[in-house]
Amino acid sequence: MKARNEIDPKYQWDFTPIYADDAAWEAEWNAVAEATKELPKLEGTLGLSREAFKHGIDTIQSVGERLERIYCYANLHRTADGGEPKHQEMDGKAMSLYVQFSMAVSFMEPEILAIPEDRLASFLEPEEMKTYRHFVEDITRARAHSLDKDRERMLAQLGEVSQVPSDAYEMLTNVDMILPKIQDADGNEVQLSSGNFGVYRESPVRAVREAAFKAMFGTYGKFNNTFAAMYAGSVKMDQYYADVRGYKSACEAALFGTNVPVSVYDSLIEAVHESLPTMRAYLELRKKALGLEKLDMYDLYCPMVPDVDFKIPFEDSKALVKAATKPLGEEYQKLLDRAFAERWMDVYENKGKRSGAFSMGIFGVHPYVLLNYTDTLDDVFTVAHELGHAMHSYKSDNTQDYLNHDYRIFVAEVASTVNEVLLTKYLLATETDKARRAYVLNHFLEGFRTTVFRQTLFAEFERKAHELYQSGTPLTATALNALYKELCELYYAGAEVPEEVQYEWSYIPHFYTAFYVYQYATGFSSAVSIANHLVETGDNEGYLKFLTLGGSDYAMNELKVGGVDLSTPEPVRAALKVFADAVKELDALLDELK
Repeated sequence: MKARNEIDPKYQWDFTPIYADDAAWEAEWNAVAEATKELPKLEGTLGLSREAFKHGIDTIQSVGERLERIYCYANLHRTADGGEPKHQEMDGKAMSLYVQFSMAVSFMEPEILAIPEDRLASFLEPEEMKTYRHFVEDITRARAHSLDKDRERMLAQLGEVSQVPSDAYEMLTNVDMILPKIQDADGNEVQLSSGNFGVYRESPVRAVREAAFKAMFGTYGKFNNTFAAMYAGSVKMDQYYADVRGYKSACEAALFGTNVPVSVYDSLIEAVHESLPTMRAYLELRKKALGLEKLDMYDLYCPMVPDVDFKIPFEDSKALVKAATKPLGEEYQKLLDRAFAERWMDVYENKGKRSGAFSMGIFGVHPYVLLNYTDTLDDVFTVAHELGHAMHSYKSDNTQDYLNHDYRIFVAEVASTVNEVLLTKYLLATETDKARRAYVLNHFLEGFRTTVFRQTLFAEFERKAHELYQSGTPLTATALNALYKELCELYYAGAEVPEEVQYEWSYIPHFYTAFYVYQYATGFSSAVSIANHLVETGDNEGYLKFLTLGGSDYAMNELKVGGVDLSTPEPVRAALKVFADAVKELDALLDELK
């Protein structure tokens, strides 16, 4: 694997729009550290007058904006090369300053809640105070779960400690843990890595994908007790925060932040359970297409259409993504050009680089996108996905002020998945070769399987793991393994579930951000609805408006602007109907190909 300095700079992030160099970052860190020390002086002033309230909130937000840049710069460097001690030190300093900031402003919410409601309403009445209204409403709706300033300060002090399970997980999986070598399709010995695991898992050669699957999860299994201890620590922190703030469960506490009722979580699981017979039909189709007597879990990712060459270099992915997102308008296309030209994307894997992909928006700069590109069709979909995040961040950042710029997690996966669905629709509309069409259709179905079914499985695992702990059951490796394997046997009924599957839960980093993954499933369902509307009507006005809303309203209200109402299970059920229809379509197409 290449070292960071062996990667062509044009495929690496350009950090200079954030800070000119590390020295500038250090100087700003010192300045913000001093500014943070001044923030406690605002305590006791927010209720004095409208002017004092505005001054206090503006000052806190200004320091917070500067701190966000400090953190992002350091974290991106650590992400790009986590083995570099300097990057670890910078990231640690940034996190430490975040904790100091949280402690310094921990008085804010209790003080706002202490202002008499009629007085607070009078503060917000003038039009010039409009930008503060949703911010204040979101705080005051949490009155029942807010604590006095001393206890809020104590919780803020726990911020750094609460990151330990996640930090330990990242260091173990990205830096310290060495994966074994396997044999590729040509019989060559190759080093398995987090970045190339997906490539070998999709291999048309069954022995290769089996070897990759067992090597990956077998290695995670060797650290089974360590992973269980780290995850149990994360769950315990989730439950502690929920208990202290008076929530019924950690799930309720997590969803309260986005004002989403737990019923949405429950109805998602219910709707997916209703569609498990269709999943079984898909697995039977996959088994038939691959010509297998039995379907194993390591057979789920390889294409069902043999001998289809879909190797797509990164440069070609740019044109594909632009063509697919044409329904989103000329301005959107120009923003994509900027992302490619201005090095918003870190493209290829290198030693010490974090696995996977993400987009990180930075207010006042631009988003930064992490990739680990390996020239597959999946990677093109990842480019489209992460650029969807990036454009959502960019348009919100450039429409809203800092106070309202950050969209909620609940809608975070919608824009990204709209781009994936648009790419699917574009490929199906332009591809005439039946085998390649079948390949794309298979990919679309795999999107449903991995994003709706698999993420709902993860969501159910999280829910049950937290319930086990809440009921007094220790979260041992044995308990977590048994829970995960049982869910795999339910969701993938009809497929063989090998021993190594029980360790897969420890491979999922998102579990350290509790009750996040269900939003991939709700987001995918919403995206299918939105993309259908965009392609069928050409009307992008509501959706483009949705992209600009940031955190200026509650997430479910913002989705309604985009045309989706998730207060009912119908969007999820409608999406799963699309899945069922696509299974039948692919079955017929594969019969034609025979």
